[in-house]
Parts: sequence; structure tokens; C-alpha cells
Amino acid sequence: MSLKDQITEDMKTAMRAKDAPRLLTIRGLLAACKQREVDERIVLDDAAVIAIIDKLIKQRKDSISQFGAAGRTDLVDKETAELTVLEGYLPQRLGADEITAQVQAIVAELGATGPGDMGKVMAVVKGQLAGKADMGLVSAAVKQALAR
Repeated sequence: MSLKDQITEDMKTAMRAKDAPRLLTIRGLLAACKQREVDERIVLDDAAVIAIIDKLIKQRKDSISQFGAAGRTDLVDKETAELTVLEGYLPQRLGADEITAQVQAIVAELGATGPGDMGKVMAVVKGQLAGKADMGLVSAAVKQALAR
């Protein structure tokens, strides 16, 4: 069963359970997937769905920090609940040590030597680790590896 099919089944389950917050989040995710399919005239595979989920998670984290700064705990709670639902669809993430090891292997493979090679390294790293790791941590690991 594809990830998109699993999300659709979870939507049906949330409808039956009358779980409105979860249903709203899942519907938003499916709407984002459908929008991308229509815009690009493609059928999304699991990697593309994970990329959409990553984007939505990043949006939720930004919203949480902004609402927290504004003192809107009601909206922070809502966004945190949505974040939890979205994170449930991501595969197991790599830890910081695993990310560092893979980034160092890629840097060595490419022969990258300094910060000027960051774009070249990030292109390869993004292809290999997209959906498997938090790209913020990956970017930090690349910067650290190229700073040596």
C-alpha cells in the first residue's frame, strides 16, 4: 500500500471516529498532494508525498515559533497537534551521528574541499537523504564537514 493510500485510509478512519482535528490535518495533506498532482500533471510516488509532508511540517514549526512569540497558546496547541499527525507519516529519521557519517562519506566521494563546494555537496546529499533526515541537520552537517 502506498503512502498516499495509507493517508486516504486514515482519513476514512478519522471520519468514522469523528476525530475533527486529525481529519482536518489529513484533508489538508491530501489537498496539498492533489494540488501538486494537478499542477504538474503527475502521479505522486511515496518520495514526493514525503517531500510534501516535510514542507507542511516546516510550515507548522515556523507557525509554532511565531505563535509562541505572540503568546497565542491556543494556536500553538492546534499547530502542535497537526505537527504530531504529520510526523506520523514520516519514515524513521536518521540520527545526527548517521547524518554526519553519510555527509562525510559524500564529501570524501566528491572530493569537496571548502565552503565553495556546498552547492555541489547539497545536491547529492539532498538526493540521498531527502525524506530520511531533517534537512536542517543535514545542512549543518555539510557546513561542518566543509569547514575542516
